[in-house]
Formats: sequence, C-alpha cells, structure tokens
Amino acid sequence: MPITRKELHFFDDDKRFRDAEVDYATYHANFAPRRAGQLRGEVTPSYLFWLPAAERLARYNPLMKIIVVLRNPIERARSHWNKERQRGREALSFLAALEAERSRAEASSSGHDRRTSYLARGRYVAQLHRLWQHFPVAQTLVLRAEALLQAPLPTLEQIAHFLGVSSFPSDEPIAANVRSYERPMQRAEWEWLAARLALEIRDLESLLGWDCAAWLRSPRFDDERDE
Repeated sequence: MPITRKELHFFDDDKRFRDAEVDYATYHANFAPRRAGQLRGEVTPSYLFWLPAAERLARYNPLMKIIVVLRNPIERARSHWNKERQRGREALSFLAALEAERSRAEASSSGHDRRTSYLARGRYVAQLHRLWQHFPVAQTLVLRAEALLQAPLPTLEQIAHFLGVSSFPSDEPIAANVRSYERPMQRAEWEWLAARLALEIRDLESLLGWDCAAWLRSPRFDDERDE
C-alpha cells in the first residue's frame, strides 16, 4: 500500500475537476502496483473539510471505506496554526489569526480557506453529515485521536476489522510529524476557542455517542503554575 507521500490532495484540488472527464492517471501513479488481495489507500485530512471532496470521492469509488480520526478541536486549531507559523506562512499571532479567520475565508475565491481554517476545520458535525450524504455510515469508521495514542493495539484491531484485513503487527507506535511549540496555549486563546466550540463538541457527543468532557477541560495556564 505504499504511496509517494502521505497527503495527495487530489480530491480537494478544484483544478483537477474543472472538466467533466477527470484524469485519474496522475492519482494512480502515486501508488505502487497492487498485489492480489491488497488494499490501497491514502491520508489527506482536508478531504473531510473541503466541500466538494466527499462527492468526488463517491463518484470515483462509491464502495470506498473511509476512516476519520478526530482530535480535540481546540488542540487541533492550535496545532494547525503552529504548523503554518513554523512554515513561515502565518504572520499573525494565534488569537489574531483566529479573529481574522472569517474575513480571510470570505476573501478567498472558494469562500473557505484550508490553510487558515483553524476554527472551521474543528466543526466536525457538519463535515460528517456531508460525508454521510455520499457514503453509508457503515462504510465509515470515526475514531478519536486519543484512541490511537492511548490504546493503539485495540484501535488497530478495530481498523483491521473495519477494513476486513488481517490484524496489524503489534509493533511499537512511532511518533511522527511532532512539532515543538513556541509557548503553551494562553488562557485568552483557550477561552476564545472553548466558547465557540462547546456546543459543537456537545453535538458531536450526541451524534457519535462519545464522552468528550476532557476536550472542554481547561488546562493549567502559566499564571496558575506560578501559584
């Protein structure tokens, strides 16, 4: 199942879908030749967020199985900003970038900007409903990121069962794409996000039967650590 890189960004590339006939050859070229009985896949998180992507995926292969891994949207927003910051593509502070997100999206040609969508990408409920408009729920597996970190072996067994493949080897987990942070999250940043995502998180709990109370548990901030 090897591919040339992790995120292919094929189905969220609007230029590839301007014509009625889509050239999938460049997409297929990313995959090694398939062996008998082998499944092939890729990982592009923004497919869930990009509005036309789910329909494009269904048109390409309506029998596709899709795994969605969701993390605390508050932490996700900061991680996203931190990545853009370290890549030199974000000049604004975290809170300023959050406050500018809507105007930036409105100014983009598509009306939603994946690079600065720090808050919007964490509104999972609408994204899941959009996915389920094009794929049966049974063809999707929605996991929490914590499950992969805290219980990797049973989570991988769940994934193998969902895909209908043999159990994965019980190797030690590997930390990948881990980035350092300039500083811990500040109280004003956390409170800004929590105020806007609390209802979203509650709706997600109802939708998936999850308990996400930990996502809304305030961390300790610098002023508290000094007490």
